[in-house]
Amino acid sequence: MPRSLRPYVAALSLLLCGAVQAADEPAPAKEGDAPAAVVERAPLAERSVDDATALAKRVPEKEQQKLTAGDEEFLALWKLANVGDAYGVIILIPGDGETADWPLAMAPLREKLPDAGWNTLSLSLPDPQGDEPPLRPIEEVAPAAGEEKKADAPAEPAPATTPENAAVPADTTPPPSGISDEQRSTHSTRVSARIGAAIAFAQEKKAKAIVLLGHGSGGYWAARYLADNKPKQVSNLILVAAEKPVGFSPVLEDLVPELKLATGDFYYGDQPLDRDAAKLRKEASKRQKHPAYIQVAMASLPGDRGTEQEQLYRRVKGWLSQHLQSGAAQPDQPTPVEAPEPPPPPEPTSPGI
Repeated sequence: MPRSLRPYVAALSLLLCGAVQAADEPAPAKEGDAPAAVVERAPLAERSVDDATALAKRVPEKEQQKLTAGDEEFLALWKLANVGDAYGVIILIPGDGETADWPLAMAPLREKLPDAGWNTLSLSLPDPQGDEPPLRPIEEVAPAAGEEKKADAPAEPAPATTPENAAVPADTTPPPSGISDEQRSTHSTRVSARIGAAIAFAQEKKAKAIVLLGHGSGGYWAARYLADNKPKQVSNLILVAAEKPVGFSPVLEDLVPELKLATGDFYYGDQPLDRDAAKLRKEASKRQKHPAYIQVAMASLPGDRGTEQEQLYRRVKGWLSQHLQSGAAQPDQPTPVEAPEPPPPPEPTSPGI
């Protein structure tokens, strides 16, 4: 480009930039103009609602039940027992971040317990009303086919133990829940209403026995409902790796022993936090002289979830057959038959003369 034209090109570029910037800037408001209306966005749906929508597309329609709790409708998964006369209904309550068909505890028990003679009703719980949705429980993801770990990849060196980091103990304090007292109260009311709706549904089905089974924080909500409402229709509680949601009270060791009903407390003995929490509940049950509190230790198998879930099913099935409190006949146990009265002993004869 000739040097004589360069000043003109630079001036033209500045003019074009100024025109574009002026077009992007909003026009100044004239005196007397009405203020621009604020567009309000609709609140996002709860993650549990999205999960229920996904389940409705995947689960057979005959297994879906729409229940009403208060002024809201929620999805529950209903599966009939594979026998002519079911023993009752087991209401499955998932933990935070889990769905009614969660692959740990919920789906395996929902699918297998009907083979043991039980109807199952798996609930969907609302999201805790905190600042953020609950974290999903960690699931192991199997490596893709043909994908192998490189043997020559250098392993990450372990952090050096120095006086600075060796003297500081591990921080086991749970993070703040981010939930206000009002939000906690609202969430408790919503969960309680859903469990109550499930019990009412089981009564409509003429269930001989109603069992509440909670996994994770679902165990806390099951125990909390029984303590607050004391329903006469429920006399059996099963806890699976139970834990208290952050920010709620009372703790489980204060809650469970006071229930005084048949309780099966299943925990993973090789998980330190789970084991320590179960120990507190057991000690509290001894102090309260709980008449029917049974703990069952299990082994976690992260590398073989199928075997782990089969173990859980068999342990729950065994507890139901031995410790169920109900007027109905217990599964896997024959009806006792009265033995005939033994014949009277022969009368002694006098010795011959």
